[in-house]
Amino acid sequence: MNNRIPKSTIIIAWVVVFGAMAPLLDSTMINIAINKLVNNFNSSVTTVQWTITCYVLATGIAVPFSSWLLNKFDGKNVFMFSEVLFGIGSALAAISPNIQFLIGARLIQGFAGGLIMPLLTTLLVQTAGAAVMGQMMATVGLPMILGPLLGPVIGGVIIKFLSWHWIFWINVPVTLISIGLIIWKMPNYPAQNKKAKLDFIGILLLIGSSSSIIYGMVKAAHKANFTNKTTLIFLATGVSLLLLYIVWGAIRGKKAVIPLNLFKHSSFNGSIIGLFIAGTVLNGAMLLLPLFFQNVRHTSVMMAALALIPQGVGMLISRPLTGRLTDSIGAKYVVFVSVLITFVGTIPFYWINANTAYWIIAIVLLVRGIGTGGILTPLMADSYTGMKTNQISSATIGSRILQNIGSAFGSALVTTVVTAFSTAHVKSFEHQLKVGKIKPAPDQLAAFAHHHLVNIQTNSFQHGFLIISLAALLITLPTLLLSNKMNSKNISE
Repeated sequence: MNNRIPKSTIIIAWVVVFGAMAPLLDSTMINIAINKLVNNFNSSVTTVQWTITCYVLATGIAVPFSSWLLNKFDGKNVFMFSEVLFGIGSALAAISPNIQFLIGARLIQGFAGGLIMPLLTTLLVQTAGAAVMGQMMATVGLPMILGPLLGPVIGGVIIKFLSWHWIFWINVPVTLISIGLIIWKMPNYPAQNKKAKLDFIGILLLIGSSSSIIYGMVKAAHKANFTNKTTLIFLATGVSLLLLYIVWGAIRGKKAVIPLNLFKHSSFNGSIIGLFIAGTVLNGAMLLLPLFFQNVRHTSVMMAALALIPQGVGMLISRPLTGRLTDSIGAKYVVFVSVLITFVGTIPFYWINANTAYWIIAIVLLVRGIGTGGILTPLMADSYTGMKTNQISSATIGSRILQNIGSAFGSALVTTVVTAFSTAHVKSFEHQLKVGKIKPAPDQLAAFAHHHLVNIQTNSFQHGFLIISLAALLITLPTLLLSNKMNSKNISE
């Protein structure tokens, strides 16, 4: 049966999606401005990196509050408040007189963005219903595709022709337009349960757990290993708080911010495990690919962003198809085939180097884009399969927290693999030169060393792509838990 989405629902969907564009663009544009901010504020890279770290942490803090807000207030008003808050945070960031002020403004932005993304999915699920969940999640997935695709390009143009301030100023008119569209086109979403009490202890445990784990991952990425003291302490703290939440959830039952009965749904379990692993496949690659073009193929920041367009095109091609297929046959085989295509479109980077023709890379990226475009949509959609209306917001929180942690883990894992490989092989090369195991001619030493170091850098990136490829294959395991509507069709026939 072909389930068509009513035009009125599509309009609402686009209004909600437009509201998410500013946070997603902003989170990718800021990476381009790091060096400018270091110079402008006479600060260190480590300090400026806190503008990104604090944003991510604030996002994680906000997520658990979204369910309570929807219980107590009209969903339309909550979404509008989040947009206003993000606009205020953006304006404050734009006028920042020093790096400390900017970090504070980024906390406000991150908290607002952390409310917007769960609201985005929750409100659309409430609007559309279960029958067209896949197609609606494909719509939701659009800003997640366009953000990483357009963010570096827009950020590069702004940095080149304007100033870093405009990376934040550009959000203000976008949020104002979004607020106007919300007032004009979005219906009201009445409070679901005004008597619902805030699960304050549960929220604190989730915030503490997710923030500790994410911060531990960030430190792992900075130090290029998972065994540093800070990472181990924060990961241990995060896991301990998570175990405490499980005990608390068992005591609170249905009143917990994420009731443990959600985990009785196999599709929900498969979805959140898949979303966690997808952090490496999607975010790890999003981090690695631009650096590969800049450091291995020596392109500019803007050209590196433009070089990734074939991947974005592939994602746009597969996005609507995977939405419809998810609605008709379920998420299981859609995700399974998508991760295999992603593997085929990623593993060639294990051999691609500075001399590989770009047309070959473009074809590989197009294939990769087609595959990755079919991973996130069905996984997100399947986290709601079999859920009752009052469980939707809790399911959103659970899936969003795992997705955030998975994103941090994926970025940290890929960064650690690449840096650790490079460091170990550079040290080995230097040792071999020192003890005389390698003896180039004196007049060729500089050229020989340069060539060898370039090969080490290329190989380190290639091993990073190998990890991403293996992570794609790993997602095939949780697909066994996802929904399969083909079986139900055969039974009904």
